Amino acid sequence: MIALFVGLRLYAVLGQRTGHEQQPVTRPDAVPGVANPPATADTPAVTPEQSGMVFDAGAADGIRAVIAADPAFDVGRFMDGAQAAYGMILEAYWKGDKEELGHLVGPDVKTAFESAIAEREAAGHVLDNRLVNIERATIDAARLNGKTAEIDVRFQAFVAAVTRDAEGHVVAGSLSDAVETNEIWTFRRDLKSGNPNWLLVDTDEVG
Repeated sequence: MIALFVGLRLYAVLGQRTGHEQQPVTRPDAVPGVANPPATADTPAVTPEQSGMVFDAGAADGIRAVIAADPAFDVGRFMDGAQAAYGMILEAYWKGDKEELGHLVGPDVKTAFESAIAEREAAGHVLDNRLVNIERATIDAARLNGKTAEIDVRFQAFVAAVTRDAEGHVVAGSLSDAVETNEIWTFRRDLKSGNPNWLLVDTDEVG
C-alpha cells in the first residue's frame, strides 16, 4: 500500500486518502490488552484505533520505539501511505515499469521483481490485473535496530488477475473473479537520514 511509506512519490501521498485505508490514529494513552507505561518523552504512548484495524497489540512496543526515535512518525499517515504504496507497487510490477519500482522498493525486492518481469516478457505474456480493493491493512510488527526502523504490514486484498499472450488472448485468470491475497510487506527507513522514504524490502505470502 505507501513516495508502505515508500520513495519520494509515496512521501507526497502521506496523509492523503486512497479510499481503502483505515481511519488514522493519534497517540492516546493506552493499548488495550497491553500494559503501557505512562507516556514520557522517551516512552510515548500509542494505541490502535478501537476497531483494532490499524495495528495488532503485539506491535505496540515496536511502534512506541519508532515514535521515540522519530517523534514525527504518525501511525495513521504511515498506514495511508502504506496502502497507497501497495497499489503503486503492484501497478508498477504488473506493467513492468522498472523505473517506477526503483523509487519504491529496496535492492533485493527490485532484483526479484525485475527477474519475474523478464521471465514474463520472454514468454510474451502481459498482465492485465486490477486491484479491486484492500479489505484490511494492519501493522503486524514493528522493530527498531539502532536507527533503522522496519514495519511489517499485513494486507488482505482482492485482485482480479488476467494473463494475456502477445495477441491479447487470455492465457489464465479472469477479470470477473477477484482472488483474495494475503501478504505481509516489510517497509524500512533509516531514521538518521533526512530522507523521508520508506522502501519495501521484503514480501511474504501468508495463509
